[in-house]
Amino acid sequence: MNIIKRRYLFFAISLIVIIPGILALIFWKLPLAIDFTGGSMLELQFVNGQAPQPAEIIAIYNGLDVKDPQVQSSEQGILVVRSKEISEVTKTLVIDEINKKFNTEVTLLRFDTVGPSIGKEVATRAAGAVAAAAIAILIYITFAFRGVPHAFRFGTAAIIAMLHDILVVVGIEAILCHLLGWEVDSLFLTALLTVIGFSVHDTIVVFDRIRENSSIYRKLPFETVVNHSVVQTMDRSINTSLTVMLTLLALTLFGGVTIRHFVLILLIGVFSGTYSSIFNASPILVVWENKEWKTWFKKKETLAA
Repeated sequence: MNIIKRRYLFFAISLIVIIPGILALIFWKLPLAIDFTGGSMLELQFVNGQAPQPAEIIAIYNGLDVKDPQVQSSEQGILVVRSKEISEVTKTLVIDEINKKFNTEVTLLRFDTVGPSIGKEVATRAAGAVAAAAIAILIYITFAFRGVPHAFRFGTAAIIAMLHDILVVVGIEAILCHLLGWEVDSLFLTALLTVIGFSVHDTIVVFDRIRENSSIYRKLPFETVVNHSVVQTMDRSINTSLTVMLTLLALTLFGGVTIRHFVLILLIGVFSGTYSSIFNASPILVVWENKEWKTWFKKKETLAA
């Protein structure tokens, strides 16, 4: 298998996936949940397993002068309502009104309230956490591969592959939020950081094999050594990822509605991380080693002539 030879095909596939997500971010943006913007979330379980229609719950909130609530319901009779910040008294009134109007009994599963200032601080720290992770990964990989020529390239390639996974996950999240009415909460940040760790871990395994083979096959071209290393580690990467993805797929299909968003993002991220580790990170090293960007436009000029 000559994976490195088809590197520009794999780069193109990544762009095909990333560009729609970037457009979704530009035009639709990411709808932030109360974890980042501030507000209240009420999660209720209906005893009879049948949640009322979202419009009926919105009417109850509006009657209590709580405007623009967002309601999500599931087949298991679970109702999640997000709104501006409400007090304990208002929460009790909402539950009482639901019990009275629908002649039922609900169980309070969760009630969270986040102030606007705290939500802004969480958003700032989230961006800082991703930036700190990228810097730490770059320093660690450069130090760990210090015995290899151009060790800095390995760290940079790993960061580029990591950014690929971030763009894929965030872009698909923007599309799903627009289509399914989801919001970005702290669990999404947890999933994103987990994806970053998984992606870099898989990339380091491939890079470590390149380091070993570089000392064994010194007379071979760098591109051949890299391709040989990728093929050697492919089975391990795919098998490891498949065990994780099958578990996440089962949780997505049969897990509760409250974790479905989180698990689906993890599933997308693990798949993207596996792809970038095999088809992006190592080919970037070859492009850098050959300085191929110097010939990109020359090839176009030759073809035009």
